[in-house]
Amino acid sequence: MVAALRHPRSPTAYQTKTIIHVSEELPVKQRTPANPLFHGVCDIGPIFHGQMLAPKMTNLRKFIDIGANLLDPMYQGIYHGSQKHQPDLDGVLQRSWENNLSRIIITAGSLDESRKALELARTDARLFTTVGCHPTRCNEFEDSGNPETYLQSMTDLASHNRDKIVAIGEMGLDYDRLNFCPKDIQKKYFEMQLSLCSKLKLPMFLHCRNAYEDFVNILRKHKDKLTDGVVHSFDGNPEEANSILQLGLYIGINGCSLKTEDNLFAVTTIPSDKLMIETDCPWCEIRPTHASAKDVITSFPSAKKEKWQADQMVKGRNESCTIVQILEVLARIRDEEEEYLCNQIYKNSMKVFFPYEL
Repeated sequence: MVAALRHPRSPTAYQTKTIIHVSEELPVKQRTPANPLFHGVCDIGPIFHGQMLAPKMTNLRKFIDIGANLLDPMYQGIYHGSQKHQPDLDGVLQRSWENNLSRIIITAGSLDESRKALELARTDARLFTTVGCHPTRCNEFEDSGNPETYLQSMTDLASHNRDKIVAIGEMGLDYDRLNFCPKDIQKKYFEMQLSLCSKLKLPMFLHCRNAYEDFVNILRKHKDKLTDGVVHSFDGNPEEANSILQLGLYIGINGCSLKTEDNLFAVTTIPSDKLMIETDCPWCEIRPTHASAKDVITSFPSAKKEKWQADQMVKGRNESCTIVQILEVLARIRDEEEEYLCNQIYKNSMKVFFPYEL
């Protein structure tokens, strides 16, 4: 027998306690939450090793995963070039929709990826994508033989597919991986892509690793021409967060943003009306060694890739459905009510990427 409880520190800890067998599932029931601001029907998920799995909230929560690498070979069952199981992206997406993802933005890191991401986005009304070149791949501009033609191809792709392309990116600076592309090349084509945002009036999907000084200086240089945007996968300190906020930008949080106690403190300094959440899957999951792991409430069953099961996640491979864990951590470390924070973050994401629907 195990107890099915949300963590006692949860902002919406339930007042009822249910004891069930491990193999059983609870029917849909009305629950009276401790917080009077919380109303609705909660479908309590199955119990797995003593933890509650994937509670499905009805008419309460909606998530937008602003950054998902759905083109990664892992979703085709390929790991380090070796086929370990059958392609399962359809199942991955189904888990997302079942866990209140209303939209997913596919992250593109090159012109070729942008085309493939657009093709994938056209398979489902809830999928969207970016167009851009990741800083570690900016050599592609020059390797193409004609950087201007490369940029024009990005421009044409974005301008002719405005129903599915919602941002320019992933672009920025990455000084952690200079072996892929040197600083001068990164900076040159970061600025070139910023001009594309201004021309097309599309928001910026930004990347920064160990390069905040140059990153912020370039954005300040072009401040008068900047569109709305988000610095995704933020892992900086409060001062770096503040420099981003002063530019009017939003900050995206995922598992890599929540590794250390210093990370957690930095995240508490960001106003809720400037927050977005993401998974950056198949990467950036919250790991047991992360400082934020103690604040995770929802768990998902998983199996090793060699023992793949269609109805489970793959161990070590993140999915969009885990975005609920980011919300849970943020609500607890910021001492904010989950439903309020979820709604605010959803509004932020809609305002930037889907303003025509507001």
